[in-house]
Amino acid sequence: NICSLVCSGSRSSKTFKPKKNIPEGSHQYELLKHAEATLGSGNLRMAVMLPDGEDLNEWVAVNTVDFFNQINMLYGTITDFCTEESCPVMSAGPKYEYHWADGTNIKKPIKCSAPKYIDYLMTWVQDQLDDETLFPSKIGVPFPKNFMSVAKTILKRLFRVYAHIYHQHFDPVIQLQEEAHLNTSFKHFIFFVQEFNLIDRRELAPLQELIEKLTSKDR
Repeated sequence: NICSLVCSGSRSSKTFKPKKNIPEGSHQYELLKHAEATLGSGNLRMAVMLPDGEDLNEWVAVNTVDFFNQINMLYGTITDFCTEESCPVMSAGPKYEYHWADGTNIKKPIKCSAPKYIDYLMTWVQDQLDDETLFPSKIGVPFPKNFMSVAKTILKRLFRVYAHIYHQHFDPVIQLQEEAHLNTSFKHFIFFVQEFNLIDRRELAPLQELIEKLTSKDR
């Protein structure tokens, strides 16, 4: 697994939020191990496909947790560069600016700095992942009817963190020698959301050129 190779360095302990663990011994843990094993083969297109006989909701849930952890770690490595001063707005290049709303605590979108926005975003994702009624970890507990729409919202928002890192913090990523890790993680994410049609193309616009570049080799 490329991630475990790259992340075993001294920086691995620095996540932005606490890591979300899938309970060992659970079916979801087995699925995560399957995902890691196929990722190790280097074929990302194969790695994202739904394994035979598995439940799509469960596969999306396991991968969503995994992407949260990956982005959490990637952003954790560059938090020193993403400050109120350097990033007074949450943007992905000059054309894209994001305002935060979660629909419950903050109903009307607010303009805030990137670190603040990403803090809101990652805390919100964490709350969803920790909600057993949304992300049941116990065998036999059904997923709610609205699960897919919740997962799509989570993935859409996690994409914005990738977009911000690429547009505003790519230099420190290169200095930290994290470029290959970031690219692999993002490529895996894109193949996954493309495979199950989880993010609207318009949402992906800030990184469209990069997406075409990263995915063209694997058609």
